Amino acid sequence: MSYHLEGRLLEVCNCRVLCPCWIGEDADNGTCDSIVAWHMDQGTINGVDVAGNTVATVCHIPGNIMQGNWSVAVFISDHASKEQEEALLNVFTGQAGGPVAELAKLIGTVVSVERAPIGFDVVGGKGTLKIGADYYADLEPYLGPTGATTTLTDTIFSTVPGAPVFVGKAPVYRAKNEALGINLDLKNHNALQSTFQFDA
Repeated sequence: MSYHLEGRLLEVCNCRVLCPCWIGEDADNGTCDSIVAWHMDQGTINGVDVAGNTVATVCHIPGNIMQGNWSVAVFISDHASKEQEEALLNVFTGQAGGPVAELAKLIGTVVSVERAPIGFDVVGGKGTLKIGADYYADLEPYLGPTGATTTLTDTIFSTVPGAPVFVGKAPVYRAKNEALGINLDLKNHNALQSTFQFDA
């Protein structure tokens, strides 16, 4: 199976700014509750065009991020065709190999796979993520003295391998998932944004 995917990442979690997980340290709270969403601006998987779709994982990470054993709920854009859904799940569950498979190895339990309306918007480094009625986050970047977005590179952990991420915060982060034990309503916690290109 081969794939080429290009798009944008939005990520938010209950760590304070800046998230220690990306440099391999333990989460601020000992565990981490996160949403990671990848939006495909363009891409194909075994010839299936998946542009315009989003894959989001709501994650409970029980300890240091590198130790794995994550529990996740997976969401796919509700407008995806069955063929697109199957292709995306093959990639993001690691079955298609490549850089995404390395990340998928950290997942221990998938509690659910669902279709949902996913709102994914990023403009000028600012973003909004909404998944159904139970998940919502606003994200905004930190800026350097020249007005350029502050970035984090060459980290031991990344959900977009090989790409720098924009360091930010989430003025609002709400998430509720009974199976994962998540019920959050936070302000000004960690957020990260980036672009990605995955090839296998």
